[in-house]
Amino acid sequence: MGALSYDALLRSLKPGATPDPVYYFHGDEDVLKDEAVRALVELVVDPSARDFNLDRRSAADLDPGAFHSLVNTPPMLAPRRVVVLRGLEDLKKTSKARQEVLRYLAAPSPTTLLVLVQGAGTPPDPELARGATTVAVEPLPPARVLKWMAHQARQLRLRLEPDAAELLAAAVGNDLGALAQELGKLSALAIGRSATRDDVAALVGVRQGETLQDFVDAALERRAAAAARLVEPVLEQAGMTGVRMVTALGTAVLGTALARAELDRGTTSPRLESVVLSAVRAARPWGVGNWQDTASRWARWATLWSAAELRGALRLALTADRALKSSTVTDERGILMQLVLAWGVPAREAA
Repeated sequence: MGALSYDALLRSLKPGATPDPVYYFHGDEDVLKDEAVRALVELVVDPSARDFNLDRRSAADLDPGAFHSLVNTPPMLAPRRVVVLRGLEDLKKTSKARQEVLRYLAAPSPTTLLVLVQGAGTPPDPELARGATTVAVEPLPPARVLKWMAHQARQLRLRLEPDAAELLAAAVGNDLGALAQELGKLSALAIGRSATRDDVAALVGVRQGETLQDFVDAALERRAAAAARLVEPVLEQAGMTGVRMVTALGTAVLGTALARAELDRGTTSPRLESVVLSAVRAARPWGVGNWQDTASRWARWATLWSAAELRGALRLALTADRALKSSTVTDERGILMQLVLAWGVPAREAA
C-alpha cells in the first residue's frame, strides 16, 4: 500500500480524513509509535464507543481463529472499529497466526482499521510491509526532541523556563520515554508556575556541571581526574546506568575517530567541523544532542587523540561495556572510573 514518513502520517490524519485499512509501524522509537496509534484511534473511534470498537492485543497471545474474529467483527454503532496488534516481532515466520495475518492483509475488512506495531530493534518484515501502509518510526533529531518536549509540556499545561528545558534535555538525553516521565513529575511539582532549572535539578538529581555531557566532555578532553570525579554524581541521577554512560563515551569516541580520520586524510582544520557535521546529519546518531555542537566537539577532540589512541580507547570501552552487562557486576562506579582514568594515561605520559 506504500510507505509514509512519521510526519507525513500525522499530516494525513486530519479531521474527516479516511485512513488506510492497515498500518504497519516499525523502527526504534516506540514512544512515537504510541503517539501515532493514539492519533489513529482518536480519528476513527469516538470516545463514547471505544469500549465496543477498540481492541488491543499482543501478537504472541493470538491464535489464527482469535485474530480472524477480531478483525472481522463488525463495528457497533459506528462506521469502523480499530484493532491494535503489538509485538509483531514475536510472530514466527512459519506460525499459523502469521499466515492468517498475511491472508487478511490481502483482503482487509472495510470496516476495520488494523494497526500492526513492531517493537524497536528489529528489522521490518517485507511481507507485512507489502500488505500495509508502512511507517518507519525512528528517533527524532535533537532539535525535534526539544520541540517534542515543548509539545508534551503544553499537553500537561506545564510551563518550562528555557534553562530548565535545556538542563532536562542534557540530563535525560533523547530518551522520549524518560523525558515524558520527568515532564509528568514536573507538572505535578510546578502547579500554577513555571518549572525552573532548580526544579529540574532537584527532580532529576543533576546539578550544573554534573550532566552526562559534562562527563563525556571531561573524558574526551583527556581530563581524567575530572571525569573520574563526575562518575558518581552522574551515575546517581534518575534513569542513569553504567551501560548508558559507556554507550555515550563509545559514541563520542567513534565520532572523534571519524574526525581524526578526516584530519589524517588532509582535511584542514577550518573545514573539519563542516565535514563532520555532514557526516552526523547523514548518520543521525541517537542520543548525541545538538548536531552542530556534536560536530564541533568531535572536531575539537580529534586534535587531542591519535588514531591509534582512539582505537585503544574504543577497545577499553567495549571491555567496560561487556563487564557492565555481566550478571556478576556489582561495581559500576569502579568500572567507569577505571575506564576514564585509563583513557587519561597516554596524555600524562606524553606530558
